[in-house]
Amino acid sequence: MLRDDRSFSARDHNPRPAVALPEDVSRMFRTWRGADAVAVGSLDPPEHARVREVLNAGFTPARVRAFEPTIRAIATDLVERTAALTEFDFISAFAVPYALEVICRRLGVPDEYFDRCRTWSEQRIELMMSQRNADPDQLREYARGLMDFGAFARSLVQERLAAPQDDLISELLHDGKAGRTLTADEVSVQVPTLIFAGHMTCAEALGTIFYQQLRSPGGWAEVVDGKISTRDLVEEGLRFDSPLAGMYRTATRDVVVGDVHLAAGSRLLLLYGAAGRDSRAHACPAAFSPDSGSASHLAFGHGIHFCLGAGFARAELEIAIQAVADRMPGLTLAPGQQPHHRPVFPLRALTELRVRQ
Repeated sequence: MLRDDRSFSARDHNPRPAVALPEDVSRMFRTWRGADAVAVGSLDPPEHARVREVLNAGFTPARVRAFEPTIRAIATDLVERTAALTEFDFISAFAVPYALEVICRRLGVPDEYFDRCRTWSEQRIELMMSQRNADPDQLREYARGLMDFGAFARSLVQERLAAPQDDLISELLHDGKAGRTLTADEVSVQVPTLIFAGHMTCAEALGTIFYQQLRSPGGWAEVVDGKISTRDLVEEGLRFDSPLAGMYRTATRDVVVGDVHLAAGSRLLLLYGAAGRDSRAHACPAAFSPDSGSASHLAFGHGIHFCLGAGFARAELEIAIQAVADRMPGLTLAPGQQPHHRPVFPLRALTELRVRQ
């Protein structure tokens, strides 16, 4: 299905609110990016190919390597700050601020907007996952936050259009290969998604990786000693508990998958995370085994919508693990630590991960 973009559209790939939103909230939720604005993850061919080609250029292996010193500096700074603490919540003290700062610096977001970008991202989640007992006034506050998010993105893009800097937004506007660039409106649409997806999934993956490795007897020592590579640990974490559980697709025509007939218009939920637990592909899918060498997964999706920042994310995760291992070799889970995930689909996010050193 992920390969068949002719039969399955990504246009409506995000979760919908569980209940009808108030009309004014619904209107803001539909238009906060701009009128008729569509992020690359929701584009189908042929529009998708042109936009994706320009975005891909911002995350080539060469671009990632050039940005790695910045990623390492961010990781080192945060590790030094948390190293003074005997016990702390790894999610709020390291994983989230690290992932947020990395993607914001790549885009060129000013430092003073980092916290607001985090708040806006949370407000988007709350609207996507609205339940029956949601407070209408609270929903309006979230929606107004998204309107501010969209306005911020458009303002920042206009600044880079007039005065380019050494950041991704400027590259998308001015430095496209063979003259291929995006318009200011097209870039403005992508910015919130890059911030949202670029930090939340990375923070979630770090939570999973550290929880699983720290709970394994002697597991963290194997990372510190180099017996388990950061690359293998990252891939196993992505396989074991994908930070993005799945996405939706809509059948554009009648189609048969296996022995199931799907009528045109059918909305399907593709569970990426389930692929990592497939016993036909993994000998012991329920075991967290970074040394098994069989961590194939769909955490980054597949096909034309394969995560454009996959290489960037892998580098970001590996650098974070190595930085913590170098500075906190005695890291352990705090006593009584039990994992709790936020009830937010399709994200797989630990609410807290208390650790000691």
